[in-house]
Amino acid sequence: MKKLFWKDPYLTQCIATVTRIEGNHITLDKTILFAFSGGQASDSGTIHGYPVAAAKKIGREIVYEIDAAHDLQVGQQVKVVIDWEKRYKIMKLHFAAEIVLELMVQNFNNPPKIGANITAEKARIDFQWNGNISEVLPMLQKRIEEMIESNAPILSEFSDEEQEIRYWKIDGFGKVPCGGTHIKNTGEIGSVLLKRGKRLGANKERIEIYLC
Repeated sequence: MKKLFWKDPYLTQCIATVTRIEGNHITLDKTILFAFSGGQASDSGTIHGYPVAAAKKIGREIVYEIDAAHDLQVGQQVKVVIDWEKRYKIMKLHFAAEIVLELMVQNFNNPPKIGANITAEKARIDFQWNGNISEVLPMLQKRIEEMIESNAPILSEFSDEEQEIRYWKIDGFGKVPCGGTHIKNTGEIGSVLLKRGKRLGANKERIEIYLC
């Protein structure tokens, strides 16, 4: 399966061929519909007009769940369309979270990340952290605003294409393994707001990120 969302995450539609059908679960020879991975939510969209109810990554394949009453057949060409508004919000929030995480790594001795989730509404990162993480939010807010203002180019590439291992890189800032969908430059993020999330227990803190 060719994952076109890596080659061009700005594609909003493509023509693909159905390669397997098991009831209402199908696979394609190529796709622009990202499936939940690394905390990044799945895309929403349609395949041949059928809404995609779920997307699941199995090995290097992505299996899509559609309407059980579909009439698709193996070998059929279908039009795949994503919900671009949702995708773009996720891309911006995802990279805002990547910047926050890298700032935490660089400035606070790499505190263990214990969870992450990125949707179209907000992003969150959970850390093992001794104390109230709101104390460092002003610094993080200032630094991410500087990164956004710099409009720095973001390189997204394979470190191992056969194993589908990818990374993002900003010159002078960082190089981080990540298989998500990325914007082209930091300026696309726009304005963000960082907040302390709900308490998770002893020595566990959450940072939430919102688009303004």
